[in-house]
Amino acid sequence: MLSAETMLGLTLTCIENMIQAMNGSPQPFRVSGKQIDMTKARNNYAFIDSQNLNLSIREQGWALHFRKFRQYLRAKYGIAKAFLFIGYVYENQALYTALQKEGYILVFKPTLKLPSGKVKGNVDAEMVLHAMVEYENYDKALIVTGDGDLYCLVDYLRKKEKLLKLMIPNKESFSSLFRRLMPHIIFMNNLRKRLEYTSAQK
Repeated sequence: MLSAETMLGLTLTCIENMIQAMNGSPQPFRVSGKQIDMTKARNNYAFIDSQNLNLSIREQGWALHFRKFRQYLRAKYGIAKAFLFIGYVYENQALYTALQKEGYILVFKPTLKLPSGKVKGNVDAEMVLHAMVEYENYDKALIVTGDGDLYCLVDYLRKKEKLLKLMIPNKESFSSLFRRLMPHIIFMNNLRKRLEYTSAQK
């Protein structure tokens, strides 16, 4: 059985070939031979692993204010579109509506309820697919996750000069695969004061 990393690699290769067949080989975004500062271009996209983000932040003892996070991504990294990959649970309709109002584009993954009562929904394949389908539409991509199953995607974008940053929610808990990409990583541990949600906030 193929590993998750191998399957993602094959998916990337397949989608890349499709893009090249339709549009030609993707090239870095340049003007007059000089690469543009993509944060100033303000056409960067974020692809967010919501479960990894939420659990990793809660492990640190705080909750993320998603409205502030969306505003932060727009102001700091020029994120024009923020795709939030999330498992679909019927009872969470109000949450989904609220997230959409905050400016996120939700991409749902069907979930499976385990005997323990825990709900599981792996969004890795959807993140890879959407990052590649949208490839020609963004200047650079910000990937938000600490899950090593997405290493192939992150490394692929880096090699193509399409990676803005890999944003890891918790520097104390993330895949060791990402350690070889340290120059491209930013951590969220120091953002608590700026992005924490409290009961007094709406």
